[in-house]
Amino acid sequence: MPQYHAFFATCPKGLETLLSQELDNMGAIKTKQTVAGVHFDGDLELAYRCCLWSRLANKVLMPLASGPCQDVENLYQGVKAVRWEQHLAVDGTFCIDYSGQLNGIKHSHFGALKAKDAIADYFTEREGRRPDVNANRPDVRVNVRVHKGIITVALDLSGDSLHKRGYRTQGAAAPLKENLAAAILLRADWPAIAARGGALIDPMCGSGTLLVEAALMFGNIAPGLDRQYWGFDGWKGHQARLWFRLVESAEQQRDKALSQQWPLIIGYDLSSKAVAAARDNIARAGLSKQIKVLKKPLNQLTHPGDIAANKGLVIANPPYGERLGDERELVELYRELGKRLQQHFIGWQAAVFTSNVELGKKIPLHSHKQYKLFNGAIASKLLMFAIDPDNFIDSQRTRRPDTPTASGQPLSEGAQMFANRLRKNHKKLKKWVKQHQIDAYRLYDADLPEYNAAIDCYNDWVHVAEYAPPATVDAMTAQNRLQEMIRAIPEALDIPPRHIALKQRRRQKGEQQYQRHCESGEFIEVREGAAKLLVNLTDYLDTGLFLDHRPVRLYIGQHVNNKRFLNLFCYTGAVSVHAALGAAKSIVNVDLSRTYLDWSKKNMQLNHIDDKRYQLIRADARQWLSQCDQYYDVIFLDPPTFSNSKKMQGVLDVQRDHVQLIEAAMQRLAEGGLLIFSTNQQRFKLDKAALAHYSLQDKTAWSIDRDFERSRHIHQCWFIRHG
Repeated sequence: MPQYHAFFATCPKGLETLLSQELDNMGAIKTKQTVAGVHFDGDLELAYRCCLWSRLANKVLMPLASGPCQDVENLYQGVKAVRWEQHLAVDGTFCIDYSGQLNGIKHSHFGALKAKDAIADYFTEREGRRPDVNANRPDVRVNVRVHKGIITVALDLSGDSLHKRGYRTQGAAAPLKENLAAAILLRADWPAIAARGGALIDPMCGSGTLLVEAALMFGNIAPGLDRQYWGFDGWKGHQARLWFRLVESAEQQRDKALSQQWPLIIGYDLSSKAVAAARDNIARAGLSKQIKVLKKPLNQLTHPGDIAANKGLVIANPPYGERLGDERELVELYRELGKRLQQHFIGWQAAVFTSNVELGKKIPLHSHKQYKLFNGAIASKLLMFAIDPDNFIDSQRTRRPDTPTASGQPLSEGAQMFANRLRKNHKKLKKWVKQHQIDAYRLYDADLPEYNAAIDCYNDWVHVAEYAPPATVDAMTAQNRLQEMIRAIPEALDIPPRHIALKQRRRQKGEQQYQRHCESGEFIEVREGAAKLLVNLTDYLDTGLFLDHRPVRLYIGQHVNNKRFLNLFCYTGAVSVHAALGAAKSIVNVDLSRTYLDWSKKNMQLNHIDDKRYQLIRADARQWLSQCDQYYDVIFLDPPTFSNSKKMQGVLDVQRDHVQLIEAAMQRLAEGGLLIFSTNQQRFKLDKAALAHYSLQDKTAWSIDRDFERSRHIHQCWFIRHG
């Protein structure tokens, strides 16, 4: 008799029902949906089958233990209670994925470290040695979750997220994850349309994810066949023969599918880069003969002439307008899509996936069905259309007097209130920024609770950082308020909508704060006193200029004449530019990021600073300090709140490590010199007792400029000198 286990399959929010149906079809028993996942029972073969065949799941977890967990010690003991020798060899490798909130744990990384210690201690006490940690491809990946006072310890059988099929190494802007694309196709009834011989057309195909997932679905090809790594590869309970039998069967099914008659599956895109990326991804999926991709603008979309009687599906994931304030241009794009559907695809079905419901309404067709889904954290909708003249909307006849148009639109009451606040703040700061020659400043910081964002001005550009909405605000309401902000800003500040850069701030984990949002490579120049600085509003979470540190930068520029200046964790070198313009004798910049050092050099060149006057050193600042034998008169130390970069040794946590950092910097501070220490960790507490032998001066209040009066807890700042 097969041995049954409890399993848990995770998935993006909104896919739970589809995933439960998929698991039922695979033979799962006792399926039970929860938020972002499905519990189910079955044997190991079922779990393997889910890993190989699921089009919707992210992870397949096999719980090993659970129990009450109220503190760090409960976490440690809960992990250690598992009989790990049954799962992991002492010569093997493992890693921990931790999630949850627990007293005593401020970062998920610390929860992972505590769980790692529990496993290491378990083996050390029994074997006298322990397995190694491998974060990339461990033999065993352990998932530890604490939720509502309960800890669950599970094996991650999938390894990397199952949406990573292995075919996509290139993506266009904001690509869909593969399992979300599969869910969209299922909701659009693509399997039934394909079974009738219908075609599939994606007129804005980007990197081709919808096309590939549609082909895999039609051919009944296992989406996990091309993956090279699984979480069970090094697990002691792995049944290799069973797994290879399932893989062999799936390969035979793929070979059979590739030899059969295929429907037309074709994608178009205006971007040559997107077309090339899509073709590369399709080739890696082994589907170049089954999928066509051509360069074609939307206004040339027509009915494919080689399809006779069979109708099909037009499916699209158009731009939402959430990154740049280009909604007016997108209105015409959505209208053009609707017009093309009306003119060339009578009798077809259409599915449009968008997070901007208002833009979706610009398609002149009645949507007969809508599905709520989430694209990451963005609440979105899949709009379904039957393309029939009875469903056409005559936009001229049905437009109301207050309907927004491409040339302008009236603001709602809330948006008008928000616009008035922007005007008031702008008027209050206008004279001040001009007097102090400031081009980049904070205009608004969640002044109105309903409009929860930080808004910064950079000349005639506006950077909007939307904060994560509280749990009490549903995602659709938050999205509507965001759109109201985007509509109000151009009117309030008299700027083009295209001059708005929008980012959504979430709690960042690991190296996420350093990852690119896009790759525009576009810089704009701003002035700050005597300095000219380059900022990039789109590519990263931050812009390259921490506006709240302005008073410190200006102070350093005024107090470094003929002094040796050291800039640790130098970021983009803005402080060093001020030091150079302030006639510093020498300037040393230390940072681990090549991107930031290159940016620092560009800032220096922009201000015509001779490269003989400064050094750019790529190094871990902590390690570099331990080897440095030079002294400096002014040192600026502004470390990240938390970093576990692969390029540095160990983990940096400013609360835990600040004493060691300050001590190391003070060893390089000349007599009579000044160390300026700053941190943006809001709950940070300086260990004054450990640093009592120095002169400590809290300069936080002084370091908050006029435009940050509403955000007085944004950072803390100290002047530190030898006692």
